[in-house]
Amino acid sequence: MRLRRKAREIALQVLYQLDVLRIEPREAIELFWVHFHAPAEAREFASELVEGTWAHREEIDQLISTCSENWSLERMARVDRNILRLAVYELLHGQGIPPKVALNEAIDLGKEFGSENSGSFINGILDALYSKLRKDHADQVDNGEPGSAAS
Repeated sequence: MRLRRKAREIALQVLYQLDVLRIEPREAIELFWVHFHAPAEAREFASELVEGTWAHREEIDQLISTCSENWSLERMARVDRNILRLAVYELLHGQGIPPKVALNEAIDLGKEFGSENSGSFINGILDALYSKLRKDHADQVDNGEPGSAAS
C-alpha cells in the first residue's frame, strides 16, 4: 500500500476519533500510535493531515456547508464528514498535492470506509466545492485581488 494512502487512512481514523471523543489532536495521534504502527513517512504525513484539518475545521466546515444542499454537517455520517474535511484541507492547504489526487483519494476512502453511497455522496459535494473554489480563484485573478496570480 502506498505510504500516502496509508497516511490518509490513518488520518481518517484519528479525525473520526477526534469527532467522537473531543480530545486534542496531539493526544488522539499519540493514542493511535500506542495501538498501531506505520512507517515514519506515513506517520509524519498522517499527523500533518490530522493537525492541519483540525486546526482549519471551522473554515473547512463552512465550505462544506455551502456545497451540501439538504445535508447539514450534523446529519452526515461521521466517516463521510471527516473524509470531506480531510479532502478540503488537502485542496486548500496540501502543498504539492494535485487537486485531482485529493478528490480521488477522498472518493476511494469513502468507498472503502463509508456506506454503499459514500463514494458518490463525497464525489458530489467535492465536485461542487472544487468548482466553487476554482471559480472564486478565477474571479480573484480577474479582479487583480491580493493573493491572486495577477499580483
